[in-house]
Amino acid sequence: MISPVRKRPHLARTRKIALAAGVAGLMAGFLAVTTGPAAAAETLVSQGKAATASSSEIAGAYLAAEAVDGNTGTRWASAFGASQWFQVDLGAPTAVNRIAINWEAAYAKAFTVQFSSDGSNYSQAYATTTGGGGQQSLAVSGTARYVRINLTQRALEAYGYSFWEFQVYSGSTTPTTPTTPPTSQPPGTARLLSYNKPAQASTWQNDVNCNPCSPDKAFDNDPASRWATSSTNGWVDPGWISVDLGATAQISQVVLQWDPAYARAYQIQVSGDGTNWSSIYSTTTGDGLKDVINATGTGRYVRMYGTARSSAYGYSLWEFSVYGTGGNPGTPPAKPADPSFPATRLVFSDEFNGGAGTKPDGSKWTMDPGVPQNGEVQYYTPNSENASMNGSGQLVIEARRQDYQGRQYTSHRMNTSNKFSVQYGRIEARVKVPKGNGLWPAFWLMGDDFLTGRPWPYNGEIDIMEVLGRNTSEAYSTLHAPAYNAGGGYGQKYATADLSQDFHVWAAEWDSKGIRFFLDGRLVFDANKETVENTRGPWIFDHKFYLILNLAVGGDFPGPIDATTPFPSQMLVDYVRVYQ
Repeated sequence: MISPVRKRPHLARTRKIALAAGVAGLMAGFLAVTTGPAAAAETLVSQGKAATASSSEIAGAYLAAEAVDGNTGTRWASAFGASQWFQVDLGAPTAVNRIAINWEAAYAKAFTVQFSSDGSNYSQAYATTTGGGGQQSLAVSGTARYVRINLTQRALEAYGYSFWEFQVYSGSTTPTTPTTPPTSQPPGTARLLSYNKPAQASTWQNDVNCNPCSPDKAFDNDPASRWATSSTNGWVDPGWISVDLGATAQISQVVLQWDPAYARAYQIQVSGDGTNWSSIYSTTTGDGLKDVINATGTGRYVRMYGTARSSAYGYSLWEFSVYGTGGNPGTPPAKPADPSFPATRLVFSDEFNGGAGTKPDGSKWTMDPGVPQNGEVQYYTPNSENASMNGSGQLVIEARRQDYQGRQYTSHRMNTSNKFSVQYGRIEARVKVPKGNGLWPAFWLMGDDFLTGRPWPYNGEIDIMEVLGRNTSEAYSTLHAPAYNAGGGYGQKYATADLSQDFHVWAAEWDSKGIRFFLDGRLVFDANKETVENTRGPWIFDHKFYLILNLAVGGDFPGPIDATTPFPSQMLVDYVRVYQ
């Protein structure tokens, strides 16, 4: 039976995530470039400087300093009020030419940016009433020691404001706001030329940490696989990777999705013979994540030639995509069409209308027994001993204090593996959660390539709902992927009414542009694909996933049970439905 590995926020991060947090000077935003004269270099002047704010969402957490620490896995979040502010002290009067803000889902529609030399008298440098969140790059001009953002209108009225990074830049030229990279191939007749084409590299890694990270992985249209230079002889400059397009091509665009081991300086080169190369683009200010390079050239071979690494490690790319005309392109597997929301075509449902004591429908659900992960203390029983209908239209998942297989607690987990999986649509469940320290109900999805051997988190995980029994007035929705998982998962905690008092509907509306999470019809988290790719790493959620319901006991995330935890405790599920 399948026992999916469950990693959760507050667990230790992988080395890769730690590396991403430690790379100095990560820009909030992507690199959208064209060939031509290079802009004068900018300097990030706010990182590590003293920051203050009107409030924080939780005492001792989501502090102002976390928005200027260079770590895109930490953030500042305000209290739930409309009038808030955030300020950074640059330490001395500084010429400022740009502000970059990497918003979390709780962004500001209306705000102003102000400059001050003394922290008391301010002048306005920027204002908007139409903020759209995501990544904003604001062209400003002036000299300031203190840079303040005054926040006056929330995008999510029930919450406050939050951003991952607030970055102040100083430079000698006025920057332009970058354009949004395309979500598909460039316009006109250009198409993806590099899919599954032969690849070579200076070196590649093949060990326990990356097995294998060969050059073909950058051209397989799989954002959860990557190329990396060898850990034994490849953490040097230069480092390169090239692709043979099969015939002469006219290149119009190159898209690079970097691992944290990115190139600070590199060239995009073309060649007719794979030996003699000419450069069509170069930079010395690469900032990783996603680079969209609009550059033209002619050749059969295209190469990324790195000359300066961003860290002590080597070079690594999740994806290297070449667009244009000519060549000898193959066609990647087609994605299903995006559903139109509200989606109305029911493709899966379980209403749990069986008589009292009826077990879950084995034609829809696979029972998933065994010893859990993440420090949990229960045993998931194998034959639905802890799950049955109550005769009133609900499934009851029950956690019990019970000796079983060397454990003192039992519970239930089931999933739709090998019976139903889905890519895109609206996935929803109506659930009543239990209250009690250490209880951990969840409704979530796992990438179905987990079933054929791809390990977590490379298969992807979509947590539509998690509630911790110690505080049933808040819930979590989170995405987990190779570049953002466990303590660095991309998600949202949101406050609400006491969820243990009644049933509530959790839903995810999912298409090729992202996943939007809802609680009782209210948007609580918007995971936009472009934002994720440009701030956290590759988006790995464009394939099929299967559904999971479970009630865990104890563990690293919910904390331990205690004498007040009620047993038995029940998670009630009224229905599960999927629409396309």
